[in-house]
Amino acid sequence: MAQVLSLTATLCAAETHKASSKPLKLAKTSRETKTKTPIYNPRKGSDSSFNKTRKLNLEVSPHRAVSAVRLMRIELGGAFADLLNEKGKGSGDNEMGYVERTLGFRTRELEDRDLRLVTDIVGGTSRWRRYLDYLISSICHDDSTFRHMEPLLLQILRIGFYEIVKLDMPHYAVVDENVRLAKVALRPGAGNMVNGILRKLILLKESNTLPLPKVEGDERAQARALAILYSHPVWMVRRWTKYIGQEEAIKLMAWNNSDPSFSLRANRGKGVSRADLVMQLNSLKVPHELSLHLDDFVRIKTGMQIVIQAGLLKEGLCSVQDESAGMIVSVVDPQPGDRIIDCCAAPGGKTLYIASQLSGQGMVSAIDINKGRLRILKETAKLHQIDGVITTIHSDLRILAEKNPVKGDKVLLDAPCSGLGVLSKRADLRWNRKLEDMEQLKNLQDELLDAASILVNPGGVLIYSTCSIDPEENEERVASFLLRHPEFSIDPVDRYVPPDFLTENGFYSSNPVKHLLDGAFAARLVRAS
Repeated sequence: MAQVLSLTATLCAAETHKASSKPLKLAKTSRETKTKTPIYNPRKGSDSSFNKTRKLNLEVSPHRAVSAVRLMRIELGGAFADLLNEKGKGSGDNEMGYVERTLGFRTRELEDRDLRLVTDIVGGTSRWRRYLDYLISSICHDDSTFRHMEPLLLQILRIGFYEIVKLDMPHYAVVDENVRLAKVALRPGAGNMVNGILRKLILLKESNTLPLPKVEGDERAQARALAILYSHPVWMVRRWTKYIGQEEAIKLMAWNNSDPSFSLRANRGKGVSRADLVMQLNSLKVPHELSLHLDDFVRIKTGMQIVIQAGLLKEGLCSVQDESAGMIVSVVDPQPGDRIIDCCAAPGGKTLYIASQLSGQGMVSAIDINKGRLRILKETAKLHQIDGVITTIHSDLRILAEKNPVKGDKVLLDAPCSGLGVLSKRADLRWNRKLEDMEQLKNLQDELLDAASILVNPGGVLIYSTCSIDPEENEERVASFLLRHPEFSIDPVDRYVPPDFLTENGFYSSNPVKHLLDGAFAARLVRAS
């Protein structure tokens, strides 16, 4: 379904990547770049690996086996940490298939409790990867040992360290089960190594002497220490310290490392009110809060798997959508009869919300470069019973604008961006970003803004939005656009969003720390008549 997709692509298809579900996947971290070990060949030279294929191993912890394999796929194979994953499935295939191809054996199928543990471990280990690696390297007392560690062995150690340091799970169980996984999936010597390293960690934790860097020295040294302590890339720490100060940067990183909450939007287009959705959640005993900002939204901290398994998403009764994204639609202000163009539409969260507010009158033209994801958007629109007001157009926006076949009174460009506002939900995203990416993205955003502006009728409105908190992707892109296009001017958004989300320049901005939502930005730009 569109609301639970996370995507990876290169810059050539970047127009399909925006908002919380669509951040770009660019270059990997330095360790990832150096590591060339195939994911599905963990036991080189082992005569027994082939014979174990298709054997069922009931001794290995299934959630740890699945977590280790999924973490390898995330780091080496381009998968993603999907916090909304259903029934242990990854990328459409049964997770146990990946386990069997990687480890050479199957475990029992995941139960609901296992699935929750997989979600927790994969998300937490991904977030805390830099911090965990620092601890592992420190305990190994040999950086070369850490740098040349087998990918699977490293993931098993990361899982064990996360369980001990962050989940505070029973130490004996963590050691026993991770050692067993290493012995069965790799070799006895690997299990012995895991045993020794985890026991050293337990001694350090129990004596409150975990090795931690001190935040001291010049700005670079402090940024390096904070990057380890809060597990973020150094360049992000330095960038946020520059723009919002060290104290606020620390708060932001702490938010990114916290367990995310999710918002559900009642599908008004299918006649489902928020009261109806609340009734469903009450019957499922899922704790929830009403949105303080949007009438169709509720927020849940736990119980997402219950919602998924109950079929609320599959039946189209509601969608997973952050309130920050919902308020971007408020800035668009869709009204019955409007002709609206969504320039980078797929997977369609905002498109569907816009269409649901048209009451069957008007049209949304959904443009995207990814044909397959447009097909998913159309299928979801039909499920939500709003397909009558949505037309899909498969095209690169920049090429389409030159031909100029469509015009709109309201044109939304929800642009490809760094996704720096959604790092709490995208646990692995921080490691798929580099500072150099920002320049590429800014150039792409400028190109798309120029193209989108062509589609705006005289007197119409161009809405530029991102899921970023970076001023260079937000305010600076708008300022640059207005210099190139004096026929446009700022239309303040104070009529569309609560005052607390209004910037001094009249833009919409949500701050993760301040508003407890994803970070997002939107500007309304009116074209002269």
